[in-house]
Amino acid sequence: MARAVVVGAGLGGLAGAIALTRHGWDVTVLERRFAPDEVGAGIAVWPNALRALDVLGPGPTGIGAQARAAGTVEVGGGIRTMSGRWLARTDTADLRRRHGDGVVVLRRPDLHAMLRAAAPEVATGVGVRRVDPGDATRPAVVHDDAGREHPAELVVAADGLRSTIRAAVWPEAVPRPTGQTAFRLVAAHDLAEGGESWGDGALVGLGPLPGARTYLYAVVPTAEVPAGDDHLPWLRARLAGWHSPIPSVLDAVEGPVLVHALEDLRPPRSWHHGRIALLGDAAHAMTPNLGQGAAQAFLDAVALAEEATDHPASLAAYEARRRPGAEAVARRSRRAGVVALWRSPLAVAARNALVAALPAEVAAAGLDRMLGTPTPHQEEMSS
Repeated sequence: MARAVVVGAGLGGLAGAIALTRHGWDVTVLERRFAPDEVGAGIAVWPNALRALDVLGPGPTGIGAQARAAGTVEVGGGIRTMSGRWLARTDTADLRRRHGDGVVVLRRPDLHAMLRAAAPEVATGVGVRRVDPGDATRPAVVHDDAGREHPAELVVAADGLRSTIRAAVWPEAVPRPTGQTAFRLVAAHDLAEGGESWGDGALVGLGPLPGARTYLYAVVPTAEVPAGDDHLPWLRARLAGWHSPIPSVLDAVEGPVLVHALEDLRPPRSWHHGRIALLGDAAHAMTPNLGQGAAQAFLDAVALAEEATDHPASLAAYEARRRPGAEAVARRSRRAGVVALWRSPLAVAARNALVAALPAEVAAAGLDRMLGTPTPHQEEMSS
């Protein structure tokens, strides 16, 4: 049995470990954290991500089915101005007809727990010091912080935006600051309709969570964010003039407000070297504007397991299959984040007019390009 070492037990790493195990690999998962539970508020799982989860765990009790059962399907969405005027609406019923699913919103830690339960055992508190990439005649070897060696026919670098493995092999692929900071939180609010709102140099997104809860995320220029740890009062003041129910949601926050400076990744020259393959954020970390970070990692996991063999030349097929699409989504996401935070009155007026004038069929075609087309087998699994 061919051996694989997956470095990183986030969403992408666990998905990769599950997919490889299903294809007959003997998988070891190494995670530097001692408690690799996922930190996060909510996550929007788009149809392409659900299809990938169906492949990882098919059937009525599989991972895709669990995610659908644990989440709430958005019944409305689109883009609004900060005053609440709709610029564009998403036809969620049409989305379900075309792709077999709508957008499912659930708590990010819940999704991580589903993947963790289906994955091989994770060795926690194990950092990676270096990796010998191996070649066609010898295995790769992962050297951990404790001095142990882990030989493998495949090493999957799923260790995130600041991947230790990528930094050693592809030093030119470095995180790129966006100049934007994201806030994420959960509130005790029963949301009627989600979507994203743009205005005065900021954006706010809302999504319905089970249990009459709401997931809210907001993005503002980093230069505006004050120092300190208690950001909720500032965020309430910053968004006080925005449309309902945004102020009410901010008044009903439960738990912590997560604050992160947003970065994406300068693309590496390649996604594979010797027996090493990059996956997820280690390969194509992107801004959250299109809600595709986890989805693209899940698609990586499925493709890697289907293409990889015990010969390192097989990794070229994985890269050829996944890199063009994933990097296109990353570029589109970065552009969307810039446009959404415009604040010049003339630029905002032009942007809003263009969004409002975009024909529904053109918007749907753009979504179809990003989400792909389900195969008959995938449509059957998600029905």
